[in-house]
Amino acid sequence: MSAGVYAARKKLKTLLLAEEIGGQSVVAPEIQNWIGEISISGADLAKKIEAHLRHYESEFLTIKTPSKVIKAVKTETGFAVTTKNGENYEGKTVLVATGGRRRKLEVKGADIFEQKGLTYCASCDGPLFTGQDVAVIGGGNAGFGTAGQLLAYCKSVALLEMAPAFRAEQITIDKLSKNPNFKAINNIELIEITGDKFVSGLIYKNKTTNETITLLVTGIFVEVGFIPNTEIVKDLVKLNPQNMIMVNHQTQQTSVVGIWAAGDCTDNLYHQNNIAAGDAVEAVEDIYGYLKSK
Repeated sequence: MSAGVYAARKKLKTLLLAEEIGGQSVVAPEIQNWIGEISISGADLAKKIEAHLRHYESEFLTIKTPSKVIKAVKTETGFAVTTKNGENYEGKTVLVATGGRRRKLEVKGADIFEQKGLTYCASCDGPLFTGQDVAVIGGGNAGFGTAGQLLAYCKSVALLEMAPAFRAEQITIDKLSKNPNFKAINNIELIEITGDKFVSGLIYKNKTTNETITLLVTGIFVEVGFIPNTEIVKDLVKLNPQNMIMVNHQTQQTSVVGIWAAGDCTDNLYHQNNIAAGDAVEAVEDIYGYLKSK
């Protein structure tokens, strides 16, 4: 949406195709780190940005939604995209801003308590659990990184890893392990997320001791992987081993001239609304220069 606003203002003839408008955080009950808003729900934030975008609908900006792009290909004059509905569109340039999706926790109760104590974004929701006992699921660098963030304001943090060994860097594990309010447990089997209206705990089995344990927590932060939505360009641009689009972080250009990418679908280190919006603006600035120089 940020790209659409900037492209329209620069009078670039732009077609915005989206399966839906809103993004990953549309389900968040409260967002406290969008600049300019002390507190706003994800749904309300999406509506405000969409209203800003639609203000610029004109001969320069056409918005088609729902319209899911399933493939992009290079042509003699530029690029062509095909949608799930069988529609085909052509353009001189492409900006991929398809975002990503968190790998979901597949355990009893996880779907029931999502955004009711179970969350996939510590940066977004962590401060809401200040002074509370929480758990982190996932023993990679992302999991330990989330635990480190939470220790700044939570009463205690328990990190649970299902594999026999943690996957994070040892220096990070050692550093957090010195904190008396932190504990890390590996080789577990997660059995159930429990609660009433909101999360009150989780049940897991320690596979080393065969003991079944109930952990009382009010917040559960899931870091079991992230899936970028890059399937439409997987045969076109260079991806990293995690299937994220590799970009020049000064311009957001991909490995293919004429294609840019922005936000969570790229190999950016950080996944945040503010950063994704900035990436898109940077990309449009570069696209404008590219088109005007031709």
